[in-house]
Amino acid sequence: MRYLPASTLSGLLGDWADGTGPAYRVLAERLRLLIADGRIMPGSRLPSERELTDALGVSRTTVASAYRELRDNGYLISRRGSGSVTALPTKVEPRLARHQAPWIDTAGLYDFTCAAPSAIPGISTAVASAAAEMPVHLTTPGYHPQGLPVLRAEIAAAYGERGLPTSPDQIIVTAGALAATSIAVRAFTQIGDRVLTESPTHPNSVDAIRRSGCRVVAVPMSPGGWDLPLLEATIRQTAPRAAWLVADFQNPTGFLLPAADRQQLAAAFARSRTTAIVDETLFELSLDGQEMPPPFASYDPDGVITVGSVSKSFWGGLRIGWMRAPSSLVARVLDARASLDLGAPVLEQLVVADLLRQRATLLPERRAALAQRRDALADAVARDLPSWNFRLPGGGLSLWCELPEPVGSSLVGVAQRNGALLVAGSRFSPDGGLESFVRLPFTLEVDALREGVARVAESYASVRGARPGVMIA
Repeated sequence: MRYLPASTLSGLLGDWADGTGPAYRVLAERLRLLIADGRIMPGSRLPSERELTDALGVSRTTVASAYRELRDNGYLISRRGSGSVTALPTKVEPRLARHQAPWIDTAGLYDFTCAAPSAIPGISTAVASAAAEMPVHLTTPGYHPQGLPVLRAEIAAAYGERGLPTSPDQIIVTAGALAATSIAVRAFTQIGDRVLTESPTHPNSVDAIRRSGCRVVAVPMSPGGWDLPLLEATIRQTAPRAAWLVADFQNPTGFLLPAADRQQLAAAFARSRTTAIVDETLFELSLDGQEMPPPFASYDPDGVITVGSVSKSFWGGLRIGWMRAPSSLVARVLDARASLDLGAPVLEQLVVADLLRQRATLLPERRAALAQRRDALADAVARDLPSWNFRLPGGGLSLWCELPEPVGSSLVGVAQRNGALLVAGSRFSPDGGLESFVRLPFTLEVDALREGVARVAESYASVRGARPGVMIA
């Protein structure tokens, strides 16, 4: 249990007394925001009422009433001998593995099925700021098929900073990256068209492509990343109407497509008149400080659709993504969208606009935390599963692990019985196979990652009929 000294808590509170209303409620609200934002982690022990009273220079009644307010709302638990410990008021339902029956209780399981981190600190503050802006929007119908101008301006500015001049009119805000992908596929393909993808790749996006009536053409990735000669040959032979790629820390492999390869591949798509839909959701998660290549669209500004999202960088619960489209294609995309939805929620768009304005200060902390978790997961796998092979990715959210034998699907079932949820590599293959691979996200806390890997190692030993780490010739 982490103890938070009164002096530290006083610094986190800042000028809390500037608020309006009774002092105890102002103090309670400021503490609530700190807990909800993650600046005070759940499970932290707060200073005693007397210690905080001395540190803040207020009456004991003010602090006691503030603590009582937090207890009544579920943000504080007080036990004799343990003091006052922070908590979150509601239990979040555990994530379910794909195809897992909804009645299976996943409480207490180590979940390696979802490569998405929890919310970044600062979201609750951004929500409060957005709520203050809402009255202006309540006088409108609230439908914005292209997105709020303020958010589109922030997204366009971010592309400009990366060397890709972009007008806000080129941005279309969506309810997440998957929605953007579905809309783009609908806009630029017809039933029966071919759509090129990588293998392995993100399975939900492949499902969305197939549900649009398209045929998926999967090109295997090599051990070193994208096989450019094979990709170019496949483009020439199959003439795909569209292509869907993840160029930045590809999910699940973690590869980063170099600038020269982007230029070469963009030229190949342009020659075949293939519309490239490039997902950049993981762009912000560069964990080693490396210089990022220019956006893929830089090499064909008039022919590439770029998909982005805040689901990995800020929080998936915001459900805000977008497309950057060439100006000549925006109307076509909006027409395709019209039968799917009428725009993303206004409040969430305002929240994301505020977060994007603060990304220079918010994202370094996110990257540092993920880098620590990545290294902890890599160390645990190397120690407990030495026969598994993986490369340490420079960014993204997961390790792509190769097993000595094709037992991925068998391992999933055994691991669940041992307390760990996994997704077999075959789920990431559009054409089947990849049974010798498993994806391990590094989005859990460090201790949970280590214990989770220990459970996986125990399960792997059971599948192979050997002790963990012992090779079978």
